[in-house]
Amino acid sequence: MALFSSHLGIDLGTTNVLVFVPGKGVVLNEPSVVAVSSETNKVLAIGVEAKAMIGRTPDSIIAYRPMKDGVIADYRVTEAMLRYFMKKALGQFNIWKPTVLVSVPAGVTSTEKRAVIEAAVKAGAADAFVVKEPILAAIGAGIPIHEPSGRMVADIGGGTIDVAVISLGGIVASTSVKVAGNALDRAIIDHLKKSYNLAIGDKTAEEVKITVGAAVPLDDEITMPVKGRDLVSGLPRTVELKTNEIVQAMSRELREMMNAVRKVLQETPPELASDIIDNGIILTGGSSQLRGMPDLVFRRTGVRASLADDAYYCVARGTGVALRHLDTYKKSIISKG
Repeated sequence: MALFSSHLGIDLGTTNVLVFVPGKGVVLNEPSVVAVSSETNKVLAIGVEAKAMIGRTPDSIIAYRPMKDGVIADYRVTEAMLRYFMKKALGQFNIWKPTVLVSVPAGVTSTEKRAVIEAAVKAGAADAFVVKEPILAAIGAGIPIHEPSGRMVADIGGGTIDVAVISLGGIVASTSVKVAGNALDRAIIDHLKKSYNLAIGDKTAEEVKITVGAAVPLDDEITMPVKGRDLVSGLPRTVELKTNEIVQAMSRELREMMNAVRKVLQETPPELASDIIDNGIILTGGSSQLRGMPDLVFRRTGVRASLADDAYYCVARGTGVALRHLDTYKKSIISKG
């Protein structure tokens, strides 16, 4: 029992935190949101409960995300959040201090890595390692990363898009751009403000993106009514939105995301580039599930792309595989610094 209870894989995302327990799978999937009292500075709620408070709290309660663009923006709150999720995943009767493996974006600095390790240890881990997200995404997508063949992964989350070419278990070329799912939501909010004088919140923007959004224009458009507050009269109002209008609204952000993919392709050695043309690009992460994303990648790069199975859970699953083969992975990809 000790083995099971004392290993945890954490996909520490800007939008959500997923916790993987070997032998059980993903046991926790909650928003990375913390509600704090501005008067006492005390943490009031974490995860699902805290997310429900966003945009609905009195002035004395602030609900915010301690992770920004995939890295720790607020150290104290991140530590409290990690402690809460670790405890919840292991159960209250667990007496073992777990070995924790945490995902970090490809572009993190060594200081940011240390901050994650420190936060995990302070939150109760016996030992903490960090692994770059594209590696974990590739492992979770079932890509044989130790082969001498070039594989390309684009992990598109809430805060960042991480693109990497992997060969022989290591990253050959990579970039991490702070434009992803949350930026698409903001683009939708701005569009409604400019075009309709309508104010909507983050949650509604995300619903619009998922329900009618797409990465490329569609022939058969989807429509949905969207409720918000009229910025002129201050009263509630509803407008109809269509897919291609949303595609247009998100076009700048989508272009930046595709530029990240192109940049990595341009930096890839020729031998590996030919492997990538054969193998295609694998898309993982929650935001890769936007309608038509593989199509957009193909149009912008000329390389075919496909969505990994269960794209949202790839990084969390990758932490599980890395934990199971900790000794193998320790040498090649896990860094303590």
